[in-house]
Amino acid sequence: MRLLVTADLHYNHSKSKALADDLIDTMNAAGGDVLLLVGDTAAADGDALERCLSRFRFSGPKLFVPGNHELWTAGPDSHALHTEILPRRVRELGWQWLEADPFALGDIAIVGSLGWYDYAFAQPSLGIPRRFYERKISPGAAERYTEFAPLFARTDDVPPHAREVIARWNDGKFVKLGMSDERFLDQTLSRLERQLAGVASCAHVVAAIHHLPFRELLPAPHSAQWDFAKAYLGSPRIGQLLCRYPNVRHVYCGHSHLAVEAKIGHVHAINIGSGYRWKTFRTLDV
Repeated sequence: MRLLVTADLHYNHSKSKALADDLIDTMNAAGGDVLLLVGDTAAADGDALERCLSRFRFSGPKLFVPGNHELWTAGPDSHALHTEILPRRVRELGWQWLEADPFALGDIAIVGSLGWYDYAFAQPSLGIPRRFYERKISPGAAERYTEFAPLFARTDDVPPHAREVIARWNDGKFVKLGMSDERFLDQTLSRLERQLAGVASCAHVVAAIHHLPFRELLPAPHSAQWDFAKAYLGSPRIGQLLCRYPNVRHVYCGHSHLAVEAKIGHVHAINIGSGYRWKTFRTLDV
C-alpha cells in the first residue's frame, strides 16, 4: 500500500492557495492507494474546505484529520464544528473523517486525531506565567489591551524580559471550545485511545496527529515571539499514548510548518513540513 500524506494546505489563505493548487495537481498525478490530509486544510467559515477537498482527483480512500484552523470561526461554537458540522461536511464530499472512523486494510491501520495542547511545550526561559498562555497572549502584548488588565492583578511573577515578548496565538480569537485546553486535549486523547485499542490486532499502525506529539519535533530556539508559540504546538501526552502501543510504527503531524523527523522508541515520527509559503507531501509504502 502506498500512502500519500500532506498537511497545512491553508486553502483559505491568499498566500497559500496557489501553492496548494500546485501541490494538489502533483499529488493527483502521483498515484498511490490512500490519501491522507493531516489538518489545517482550510478554516471552517466559507466554502474553502469544500473547494480544496473537491480539487483532489483520487480513486482510493481519502482520509481527513482536522487541525486547529478547521475550528476557527466567527460563530460561537468550535466544539460543535469539530464534533458535528465538519464531520458531516467532509463525509458529504466523499472523505473519511478519520477521528471517528479509523482506516484498516489487512494488517495495516491508520488512525487520526486533531490532538491539541496543554502548554507543556512552553519555554521556561521566557518566564511567562501560565495565565498568559491560557489567554493566548504574551505579557508584552497583553499590557496594550485593557481587556487583559486582570492578568496583571499580580506582577511579582512577571519578569521584565517577559514583558518584552509581544505575541498572540490566534486560537484565542477564533477558537471557541467552551472548555479549557487541557479538557479538550483529554477528549481528543480519549477518542484516539479508543481508536488505538480498536486496531490493536493490526501489525502496522500509522497515526496522523495534527499537533506535535513529541518534544523532539519542536522547532529549534528562535526569537522570543516564536518561542512563545511553542506552548501551542502540541503535547507530550499525545506521544506518550502512541508509544504505549507497539504496533504504532509511523506518526505524521504538521502544524509547525517545519519538516523534522525523529525516532522515538519504536515510532518513526515525521513532521510533513508544509507551510503558508511552501507545500510538500510525503509517501509511505507499507
